[in-house]
Formats: sequence, structure tokens, C-alpha cells
Amino acid sequence: MKDRFQGIKAMDKGLISVDQWGKGSQAYFLTHLHADHTQGLSSKWNKGPLFCSPISANLFPTKFPDFNLSLLRVLEIGETHSIPLISPTSGSAITIRVTPIDAHHCPGAVMYLFRGEFGCMLHTGDFRWEKDSERALLGKIMLLKALEGDEVDLLYLDNTYCNPSFSFPPRKVAAQQVVDIITSHPDDDVIIGVDTLGKEDLLLHISHVLKTKIWVWPERLHTMHLLGFGDVFTTKTCLTRVRAVPRYSFTIETLEALNKIRPTIGVMPSGLPWRVRTLNGKDASLGSSLSFSCKRKEKTDGRICLGRSQLDENSSSPERIHRYIYSVPYSDHSCFSEIGDFIKLVQPSKISGIVSSSCCYVNPRYYFGNLSGPNKQSVQSLKKFRRSGPAELVKFIQTDAVNKERTMRDTCREVRRSRVSILRRQRHGVKIEEVDSICRSDMDAGIT
Repeated sequence: MKDRFQGIKAMDKGLISVDQWGKGSQAYFLTHLHADHTQGLSSKWNKGPLFCSPISANLFPTKFPDFNLSLLRVLEIGETHSIPLISPTSGSAITIRVTPIDAHHCPGAVMYLFRGEFGCMLHTGDFRWEKDSERALLGKIMLLKALEGDEVDLLYLDNTYCNPSFSFPPRKVAAQQVVDIITSHPDDDVIIGVDTLGKEDLLLHISHVLKTKIWVWPERLHTMHLLGFGDVFTTKTCLTRVRAVPRYSFTIETLEALNKIRPTIGVMPSGLPWRVRTLNGKDASLGSSLSFSCKRKEKTDGRICLGRSQLDENSSSPERIHRYIYSVPYSDHSCFSEIGDFIKLVQPSKISGIVSSSCCYVNPRYYFGNLSGPNKQSVQSLKKFRRSGPAELVKFIQTDAVNKERTMRDTCREVRRSRVSILRRQRHGVKIEEVDSICRSDMDAGIT
């Protein structure tokens, strides 16, 4: 597995950590409450102050009962906060400035902009900023204003779908695709696979359009009440034919059992390429399982990537993958073109992906190395608009989108031959250690 700190001259440990929960840091930052970002956290965790968004703080006790809530430090989104720390090297007092920015991933999700003696670093956590989303536009304005003309020295990027194979529709479009599937089965019950947090906008859209409540399990209902959506959801199956179920329980066996009672279809909203596979590879009578269809590829030049098998050219359309199951490309992670737009907006000196797996590391610099470091375009115009008011920023972002789209089409055409996707992922946070400088050469030398 790749070293998360390759390319950084780390002179001293003991400053801050993002989504990492081991010993040795003075301040800990949580991007959001999904399980892959909280590995190592527990109700007994007490290693230091934990900074998070207001929504995450509100949901925290449901995830970690009996947690010492006095350790939580709530950071308002869009505001820059100064945090006093101690230099492990000199023992003198230092200050870091941090600005949480709306990541538009799940309730409470934020990215963090850090500034201090170590430079300027941006950690996206998981995020999705859709091209025409008003909420994403507000996030872009918030980020550019927070930068105050500074350049981003190091970008820790959500590279979950950093491949031209992934092109998702806006979530509003995918949500309507789910509604259309439901309405095309007027006599069937419907189950939708969701996690313990996230996809709330999808469920709310279904409820609004179909004028129906949505069934959820008791723990999920409690979360919905905390988020202010309690009136839309219920635990009484007699009130609705639409049920949101835990993703782990969304299986072929579950659908087949439900269809013995009454007609039922399942909808899996996800950016991953779900497929039905027979258990022995040939004989369906021996059973089948639901999984995402990916396989590993190794390049002759030593580069390791993941190859997506049986991938449709149009990954923005729903697909019926089983007589009872539909897969819909509803993603809370940015797709390839959106990642490219984000990098062109930020124009970092260095990029490091935050997603890795047990068998490989997907490197965003393979696709976007030309947008960072010495090869990146001039940032003079960007600096100018970072100091502008909201109206000028909106005009700059909207005007620049035309050129970005043209460049991204060219980029997609060049790398279309290399189809990369993500196997079952393991998330890893980062420790941002005290540094005297950001390495200006190692990270861009040789893309692996």
C-alpha cells in the first residue's frame, strides 16, 4: 500500500490528524460519520479534542454512545477558526487556521482548509460538487473566499471515482430515475439499499413526488428525527410500499424471499457497477450473489490499477441487473469530470488521493498531474477572483466552466483506453504533521 506521506518533508510529528484516530496528535478532525472514516473511534476514545461540523456533533452520540462529549469542538461551516497548538520541535506556541467547507456528501460532511507555518492544505474528505448544483456553487465561493488569495500547497482528494469510466448524472436526475422505476411497478413493494447515513435527499424526493412515507428501520428513524425529517419516515410497514433497508441486508436471497410473500423489486442507488454472479461461476441453480463487478489489472510498466469488467458505455442510466433488482447511478462521490473541475478550481501544487485498497492505490496524478505542480496553468486570474465579491466569483466560476468542459472532454478521450474502478475500499485519513516546507519535487517525479 502506498505511503500516504510520500512527497512531504515531515520534520516533526504531533500536530493534527484528519479521519485518523491513533495517538500522537494534538487535534483531531472528523470529515463525516461514515464507518470508513471513523475506524479507530469508539465510545472510550479520549486522545484529544475532536473537531467536527454541527450536524456531525448532533449525530455523534447515536454513533458512539457514552462518548465523552466534552472532547467535541464544533466548527461552524464557512467560518475560519484559529486553533492554538504547541510546536513539538521548539515547544513554542503556534496557531493553525481551519475553515470547514460543505462537502455535499452526506449530512454533516465537510472538507477542511488548513493554513499555518506548514503552508496551505485542503482535505476534501468524501465530497460531490455537481456542475450545476447551487449548493456546490456556494461551496466554491466559500472555498475561494477562505483561501484569501493563497495557493493550495497540498490537496488530499476524494479519488473514489477518479476514472473517465465514471460519468454520473446529477443526483436530482438519478433520484427521478428511481421514481420512474417505482411508478413502473405500481403493484409491487419496493426496497432501496441505503447506509446508516446518506441518501436522505433521494428518499425525500421519492416521498415528495409519490406523496408517500418511507419505511426505515428504528435506528435510521432516530437519525431522521435528529436531521429534522421525522414526519416523512415511519417504521410501520402498513403505511407504505416503499422501504429503505440497510445495504448489508439488500441481497438476492432477501428479494427472492420477499417475492414469495408478495411482488417486490429492489433498487440499489450507487456509483459502483453492481452485477449478479452465480456462486460457482456457471450454474445459477446453485445460487447467486450481488456484488460490484471489477477485476485487477497490472500494467507492464509496473503501474497497478483496477479494471472494470462488463462496464456499460453509458454509466448514467439505470440497469436491470436481475429480474427483481435495478441498479441506479446515484452517487454521493464526485465523478471523473467533477473531480477534474474541482482540481482546476483549486489548482494545487501537489495532489494525494485519500482512497486506497488492500491491493492497489488509485493515483489521481495519473489523470490530473498536468493540473498541478509546475505544469499547472497560471493562477493569476484565480488569485484575482479569490479576492472578489460573491457576484464576481459566481461570474468567474460560470464563465470558466465552458473551458473546463472542453478540456475534460479532451482528457477523457486520451485516457479512455485505461478503464479503472474501485474494488471494496478501505478509507484512510491522514496525519498532517508539522513541516518546514512542502516537498517541491518528489511527488511529481514518476507516476505509479
